[in-house]
Formats: sequence, C-alpha cells, structure tokens
Amino acid sequence: MIKKRPHTAREVAAFTLFSMEEEGAWSDGALHHYLDRADLAPRDRALATRLAYGIIQNRLLCDWYLRQFSKVRLSKIAPRVHICLQLGIYQLALTDRIPAHAAVAETVTLIRNYAHANERTVGFANGVLRAVAQAAADNQLPRLNCPDKESFYSLHYSHPEWLVRLLTAQYGQKPTAAILAANNATAPVSIRVNLLRSDRDTVLKRLIEDGFTVHPHPKAASMILAESGDIASHPLFTEGVVTIQDTASAVCVELLDPQPDTLVLDCCAAPGGKTFYIAERMHNQGTVISCDIYEHKLEKIQAGAQRLGLSIVQPTLQDAAQPRAEWVGKADSVLCDVPCSGMGIIRKKPEIRYKDADEIQNLPEIQKKILENCANYVKPGGTLVYSTCTILERENQAVVQEFLQQHPEFEAVPIEHPVFGTSENGMITLLPSIHDTDGFFIAKLRRLT
Repeated sequence: MIKKRPHTAREVAAFTLFSMEEEGAWSDGALHHYLDRADLAPRDRALATRLAYGIIQNRLLCDWYLRQFSKVRLSKIAPRVHICLQLGIYQLALTDRIPAHAAVAETVTLIRNYAHANERTVGFANGVLRAVAQAAADNQLPRLNCPDKESFYSLHYSHPEWLVRLLTAQYGQKPTAAILAANNATAPVSIRVNLLRSDRDTVLKRLIEDGFTVHPHPKAASMILAESGDIASHPLFTEGVVTIQDTASAVCVELLDPQPDTLVLDCCAAPGGKTFYIAERMHNQGTVISCDIYEHKLEKIQAGAQRLGLSIVQPTLQDAAQPRAEWVGKADSVLCDVPCSGMGIIRKKPEIRYKDADEIQNLPEIQKKILENCANYVKPGGTLVYSTCTILERENQAVVQEFLQQHPEFEAVPIEHPVFGTSENGMITLLPSIHDTDGFFIAKLRRLT
C-alpha cells in the first residue's frame, strides 16, 4: 500500500486505484485502508467511495472519452497519469454535481504530486481535462457510435464485450442490459440476524435508534437491508448478534435446510458466512465441518464462529477436490460452494468484470472435479447443494446437468423460496436486476442410493 497518508477524497480514490493497478489490491480492501488513514468527514468519505467505485464501474467509458480528446495513445500514457485522467473525466463527463473547475484543478494537482509527471505531462493532462470540461458544459460530448447493441452495452456499462455477448446469448438483450445496469448500482448492506441471540424486530429497533437507515427484507425473514453504514464496527456485530451476509447466500443455506443433530460438510467454506448460518439453523446442535485449503482462512472462520457463539463448527484443512475416506457416505448434508468466476458479485467487487476470458475458461473442469468428489460424502437420502456466485451457465447449469447424467443415484429436488418463487428442476439463478441479491446459482440434489 502507498505509505503517504491521503488528506482529501480525491487522494483516497486515487490511492485506491493506484494500489489496485500496482499491487493487485481488491477495491474494497484498498478503499477501506485509505479511508481509515485519511480520517475524512462523512461527506468526503462518501465522495471518495463514489469516485473510486465510479471509475472502476465506468473504466471503459472513461477511456473511450479519453481517446476522443487525447492526441496521445492510451498505451503511451503513464499508468498513474492514466488513472488520474480517468478520475477527472469521470467527474466531468459522468457526474453532474461536481464543479468542473474543482475536478480539473484537483486532478492536475494529483498528477503533479503523485504521478511522477514532468510539467509537459501536467500541461497535456490539463489541456485534455479542460477540453472535456468545455465539451460537457456545451453539451457537446461525443456520442457513442457502436455497430451493434452488444458493443454499445459494453461501452455504456463498461463491461468487456466478450462478457456482454455471453450474457446476451444466455438471457437476451434487454435482460442483459438490466443485469449490467444493476452491476453498476449501489448494493445495499445485507445484515443477517443471529436468531440464536436476538430477533429481527429488536435488531431493527436498535439500529434505527443508532442512526442507521434500515428496513426488513420483504422476502427473507432473517435479513435486514441498510443503505450504508459501518455495521462491522457496531456492538451488535462485535457481540455476535448480527453478521454481514448477502441474501442470496442466506437463501442457499435455507434451501440446504440443515437439521439439528446432523453432520453437515461445507466443502469450500471461506470466508464462513454459510457455515455460520448452517450452524445457526441447526440450533448449534450437531456438527458442521467447515473446509478450506488455507490455514489463515480457517482461523477467520474459527474467530467468526466464536463471535457468533457457535460451538459446533469444526474448521478443517481440506482440499475439496481431494478425497477424504472417513467422510464417504457419512454426511446428511453437503454444500459445494465452488470456486467460480465471480460474475455475480460485480456490484460489490466491480473490478471482477475485467477478468480475462481465458483466465476463467477452465473453471468448469475444477468445479466438476469438486462436485464429483464431494458428492461421495452424501449418505443415501442426504442432500447435496451446488452453488456459485456467478451467473454464467457454463459454470452452473451445465456442470450440474452433466453431473446428473453421469450419476443416476442423484436426482434434482424442486425448490421453493419467497425470494424467487419455485423451480421444478431444482436450480435457480438469482440476479441483481430481478431479485436484488448478488448474482448466485443454487442447485439442490438428493442422493437416492
């Protein structure tokens, strides 16, 4: 991370983007790091967050505008200068409440102070930003001129064209546009109440008294939605009364329907949200074996279980793709929340959209291997749930359908939940544009023999 302490909202945003570019940092972690160091007023914290996420969500569009106004090819612009220009263009072309003079002046200051730029580069950046500002003031910004809907959506919503075309082939043009728009919207903070320690009405009352803007989820009984706020610092969180978990993840556990005094395997458990809810649904009676391949993640699972008062969680070092002989045929319920492309959580981690298509091409083979292995742990009559946080069919329905064709000892189980209704084939893809959850896939299977 950058050692210098940021002092303004734009410095926080710029430092966040620098760390992502130079160190491969995740947006949320880098942003929170610099916000904590900057000690800004709430209004400036909100601006810093809006700028950082706004640029990530609109990177392709910002670059398109930059190409229209720059005589220098983008590949020739130094990375930090490029990032600062994106920051300036976002404020000038894609927001309407930030004064142009402030956007230009402060962006130029960032370039001068933090981009290792000489005066010629500073002058170039100043000229580009002033030209954009003038075009915006005259309502003369260039309009997107694209050969088809998919390429237009790609620029307008800043999603790679390969991803837009893939989603369009699956869902159609209008549903894809709705998904892309939802990906660029602000996700609510999803709070799940630990019903072993309190109830939703009591928690709602406490949060409202403490100044949070919250409301009960209309279709998920244990969930509360907050517009914003640092829930993780609230006593209700530190005391284990609430935890942060998306509604889609909670729905997944509710469809698994773990029962008290049973054995449940959570085969790819980190960071532990589903494990915790499984243990709570079991009334902290029975055994939950919570697996991951990294010791430090298991330590976090253990800490989370202790915070929530869950004694039946057993963090276990185990690769989900490798067999464990003593578990074969023993589990009442098995959850396989497999590694995936993450294309369902773009609104929370907007940089995920920029993954290279080749980077995720082999994921279905990994997912199949994990599903094949973990299915062996399910006892006859037991439940197997396969889930991902992606909305790509090749990682979801295709994997499950192939598994069912090869394993007649398993069958799909019809599922029902207030969040989505019913699905007779035992599979559901939750979409941010329809269900206001993370994009998430769930398939419920039963072992017959």
